[in-house]
Amino acid sequence: MRCFTVLGPSQSGKTTLVKALAEIEGRSDISSFSDRLSVRTFDYLGEEWSALDVTGGADNLACAGHALAASDSVVLCVSPDPDAAPQAASYLRLIEESGVPCYLFINRMDTAEGRVRDTVSALQNYAGHALVLRQVPMREGDEVTGVVDLISERAWAYQEGQPSNLVEIPDAVRDREQEARTELLEHLADFNDDLLEQLIEDKTPPTDEVFALLADIHKRNELIPAYLGSAEHANGVNRLMKALRHESPGAGDMAARLGLDDGARAIGVYADNRKHVGKSVLIRDLGGGVQQGASLGGDGIGSLNGVDGKPVAGALEQGALAIAVKSDHLNPGKAYSEAAAQDLPDWINGHPPAFRRMLTPDNDRDDARLSGALTRIDAIDPGMSLGQDEDTGHVVVNLQGPMHLRRLIDTLAEDFDIKVTEHPVGGSYRETVSKSVEKHYRHKKQSGGAGQFADIVFTLKPLPRGTGFTFDEVVKGGSVPRNYIPSVQHGCEDALGTGPLGFRVVDVGVTLNDGKHHSVDSSDFAFKTAGMMGMREALREAGPVLLQPIDQVDIHVPSIYAGQLVALISSLKGQVLGFDPHPEAKGWDIFRALLPSPTLDELFQSLGGLTHGTAWIESRFDHYEEIHGREAEKIQSERAEAMA
Repeated sequence: MRCFTVLGPSQSGKTTLVKALAEIEGRSDISSFSDRLSVRTFDYLGEEWSALDVTGGADNLACAGHALAASDSVVLCVSPDPDAAPQAASYLRLIEESGVPCYLFINRMDTAEGRVRDTVSALQNYAGHALVLRQVPMREGDEVTGVVDLISERAWAYQEGQPSNLVEIPDAVRDREQEARTELLEHLADFNDDLLEQLIEDKTPPTDEVFALLADIHKRNELIPAYLGSAEHANGVNRLMKALRHESPGAGDMAARLGLDDGARAIGVYADNRKHVGKSVLIRDLGGGVQQGASLGGDGIGSLNGVDGKPVAGALEQGALAIAVKSDHLNPGKAYSEAAAQDLPDWINGHPPAFRRMLTPDNDRDDARLSGALTRIDAIDPGMSLGQDEDTGHVVVNLQGPMHLRRLIDTLAEDFDIKVTEHPVGGSYRETVSKSVEKHYRHKKQSGGAGQFADIVFTLKPLPRGTGFTFDEVVKGGSVPRNYIPSVQHGCEDALGTGPLGFRVVDVGVTLNDGKHHSVDSSDFAFKTAGMMGMREALREAGPVLLQPIDQVDIHVPSIYAGQLVALISSLKGQVLGFDPHPEAKGWDIFRALLPSPTLDELFQSLGGLTHGTAWIESRFDHYEEIHGREAEKIQSERAEAMA
């Protein structure tokens, strides 16, 4: 079985294209594996094919990487509008990282108003491979009525819902066709000395040799050919399907492209937890022979169904897709030999999830069940990771975006019967002190039996950012016995958990100067209590100040949008550090800034609209800085209400 993935921005007509390709010969079966991935299987010219249709949108790019890893080739479906080219930038970047041979399909040519060469030129800004036209359009007025193939030099007039009709090349197109053909042959000559020699000698290369050369170059993933059509009207889809048939590598080439061991037998493509069924994993056979009960990844396959849900009889053929059920040891994003699993390249996972939310169960009794359900989902969801809020202890999910969050909440409710409420992840605020104070504190308590007595004198002082907490002592003469000094330190540390403003205290130092003890009533507990209570009073007297976390943010953004980020960062009270061209991704910049951590949510939301969902962020904690005035008062008030 041959397999290809179809990718494209939302509203590019990608799913319509998949349907049109699959129905060229009439028979087509579709299996919606989830709302992010559907699989169409069909026959074309006596061969079995499968098309992986990945839902468009930035939230689904991680799923796209897994589909690409299991594909022989990929079709990128785009709009004919040159201004829409940046929306395809993320897909071109992922495709080039993957090394999977790509076909560009410029869809909806019946609505095209501009020139195709402008569309290709705009897309070339984001592609390291050369994008070369395989066809040029024929027009009547502003309407595209067909195409001319640049290798065979044959013209095809579109017919609604039917195969195109062979016609004479119109005189009005001949000059443009010759110009585009020359450009195509010059690109191909970069990879073949014989063709270069023929062009230099002004000879016409044989058509069959040019077709063969293009197929060979494309299988090696050295250029990206561009085809034209309108999937809605079945225009141009047969020519694209013929190219897939003749120019795509087979399943036998996947292992080498992915750097897999010789023993790799299958790839985990996608997984889902289905109610009443359990974990279902879509796999692709690499070499033929995978079957029910066989060992894969060190354990047996429970049962094996086709993508249509029917049990598979016998062993899979090379390249075939199947669904493994009752095989909980299998996961997507892995390659499997009989005995072990092997990680696939990092590019399959897309960009790191940056949309953070806390989830709490509506029913407190579901807390443990929620943790288990999220762990199961995390194992199969390539765009998700789990964490924990260090202040509240609540589980934090890191996702691709709002749609991903809604999908997760629906999955928890429908498949696990757990209803949850989502909350923004607040900033991990801290507090410190602004001046040094000397504190004398005596803890004295008398009750029946032995009492409690501890007397300490210490100095509390602010420290440089990032120092944390230090403790020292300069006690002389045994006024505080050596064995009680660690208890004082532990008491001071306990007081740092919640300071006067309601947050953890950082970057302070304590020096124990002097004290007194009682031969009977002093104890570790008494000195620990003195340290804790004295520290609390000292913190209130030392000018407490609020600290907010500052993150360094790297924004991966198409270069066309980079300049607009300066105003956005300024509006979020951030500091622009600069931006540079991405060292590997053509047409992309890495925009660096320092930003208050609590504004990351707003940054994420604003980037979606400003860059049409193409930009993504990586953030890491950098430092804390003081915050004053009304903003600090508001944060303290909210903290007090939350703790009430």
